[in-house]
Amino acid sequence: MSNPAISNSWQQVLSAEFEQPYFQKLQNFISTERQTQTIFPSDADVFSAFELTPYENVKVLILGQDPYHDDNQAHGLCFSVKPGIKTPPSLVNIYKELHTDIGFNIPKHGYLVNWAEQGILMLNAVLTVRSHTPNSHKDKGWETFTDAVISQVSEKTDSVIFVLWGAYAQKKLKLIDTTKHLVIQSAHPSPLSARNGFFGSKPFSAINTALKSFGQPVINWQLPDL
Repeated sequence: MSNPAISNSWQQVLSAEFEQPYFQKLQNFISTERQTQTIFPSDADVFSAFELTPYENVKVLILGQDPYHDDNQAHGLCFSVKPGIKTPPSLVNIYKELHTDIGFNIPKHGYLVNWAEQGILMLNAVLTVRSHTPNSHKDKGWETFTDAVISQVSEKTDSVIFVLWGAYAQKKLKLIDTTKHLVIQSAHPSPLSARNGFFGSKPFSAINTALKSFGQPVINWQLPDL
């Protein structure tokens, strides 16, 4: 199995992972699944977070868990959906917090590519899912791969902001060098937990304050209309 089509800077950083037996096994599993099942996102979109945010550009890492599993939603960025698709509940809550935190105007779409292009690595812990079957590709090897991604981002000499929403993401804290990087943690923005500490946590202004202190350009959170 050849290495995934992934941007050059990530190819260099992750080349050792692509050679590992677990990764070959994972790729074989996914190609078999695609022969008999509908798998999201499409093959072309699995690594789009890496294409949109090259390694050297990563300023912020937002960690999600599992891709969206309904038709036409997932396109390789956590929390983001394709244009024309209804904004999912967790992203609705992210938008509400953006509005109260920084006066963000809530768009009529959930397409977050603009953030990725500004240096936010929008990483899910698992990069594929069987249609309408959440967590169906859990424990198949993706977590080993994305843990390696988090560790490699932690190796960067520039300070990076890691955003860990919810207990699942917070388990990854051990992979991050907190003497060098900033970690922002709160409850998950899902409807089940947003009222238990996500709302009012002001992560977006905190990210920009930190970027300023690192001497880096801030994120323009406002999403353009499509």
